[in-house]
Amino acid sequence: MNSVIYHALSQKDAKEFDIQHPGTQRAEAFVRAFLKRSMPRMSRQAQEDHLQRKAVVLEYFTHRKQKEKKKKSKGLSAKQRRELRLFDINPEQQRYSLFLPLHELWKQYIRDLCNGLKPDMQPQMIQAKLLKADLHGAIVSVTKSKCPSYVGITGILLQETKHIFKIITKEDRLKVIPKLNCVFTVEIDGFISYIYGSKFQLRSSERSAKKFKAKGTIDL
Repeated sequence: MNSVIYHALSQKDAKEFDIQHPGTQRAEAFVRAFLKRSMPRMSRQAQEDHLQRKAVVLEYFTHRKQKEKKKKSKGLSAKQRRELRLFDINPEQQRYSLFLPLHELWKQYIRDLCNGLKPDMQPQMIQAKLLKADLHGAIVSVTKSKCPSYVGITGILLQETKHIFKIITKEDRLKVIPKLNCVFTVEIDGFISYIYGSKFQLRSSERSAKKFKAKGTIDL
């Protein structure tokens, strides 16, 4: 197209505007000639003003909103909880009678879990249910242990961690019993279940996915 317009110019115009210059100069000369022929009444200064204007290409694009990563609120670590003594039971609260209602609630919870504890039920089924159940509130007894001083301790289970049981006895004494190398019994409505502490070293919240063997062993 440029060549057609260029040839349409007179030789006089081409010479005047120096169309013969190559590259940028040739293009500039062509534009000047085109403006002069298209707008003969426009002054030379106005033509210069037009030539100085630059076209700006605006790119249209949408700003993608960056998803703000929600900071998950981290709870207190086990060390921080210990330092704050959140799990400590105050001495004035270390009374067996205060936790008897908790024991009654636990018994009802187990009865519902087992669809009622009937005399003809299989003990193995109750054992399997208890091993996966929450034991807070159960009456727990130590029947065997490598440490003879633990044997015979009985009370309501108040706290359970991965490695220990905290039990309140009828004498209003808080006992901390390690699970390792101890055998515990849990009794409810005449059914007795055994807990082998060495195989029971996990948190109560983790037991639902744990598979326990029918019979435990302990090296005593």
